[in-house]
Amino acid sequence: MTFTVAIDGPAAAGKGTISRGVAGKFGFEHLDTGLLYRATGRRVLRGDDPVTAAGALQAEDLLGDDLRSGEVAQAASRVAAIPAVRAALVEFQRAFARRAGGAVLDGRDIGTVICPDADVKLYVTASDDVRAERRFQELRAAGADVTLQSVLADLAERDARDAGRDTAPTKRAEDAFLLDTSGMTIKAALAKAVQVVGAVYSSGG
Repeated sequence: MTFTVAIDGPAAAGKGTISRGVAGKFGFEHLDTGLLYRATGRRVLRGDDPVTAAGALQAEDLLGDDLRSGEVAQAASRVAAIPAVRAALVEFQRAFARRAGGAVLDGRDIGTVICPDADVKLYVTASDDVRAERRFQELRAAGADVTLQSVLADLAERDARDAGRDTAPTKRAEDAFLLDTSGMTIKAALAKAVQVVGAVYSSGG
């Protein structure tokens, strides 16, 4: 059987952690679709053409600690605004979503563009200050020399670009459950997500 969970939201809202947790709870496969754009962005930083880079992605391109760097994140946001890049990656994501046994995909346009007929849709968000603090701590733990103000500015720039692009802008699907994690622990946020998904999954979709 197939069962698709689409989880969208802005950077550092917690959707990646929640997505992995939901996938683990129900035994579904998980795809962080942002890695596809990060891997494409990293190739572009190395000199590749964006569309060519997207079409040539290999499994090994999704590996490497540098995919989480701020430089690669900004490059990913820029290439994600290119319609031809998004088109090159759409079928890969849709094929993943249809795999037997269930799939969780997280990104920015999963519920609106990639999997508009997903069995469950969640939109995970948090306040700008909370997201900036989370990303700041994450980057500092990885050894990055950043300030909270610079992280907040980077997030604001990325949010504006992701929400304002002509193709597949970041937005909540009308039928997506809104999960604001601003005042929640990750344990509580995950528990709520599991409850929402479980209610549909247990009823047979």
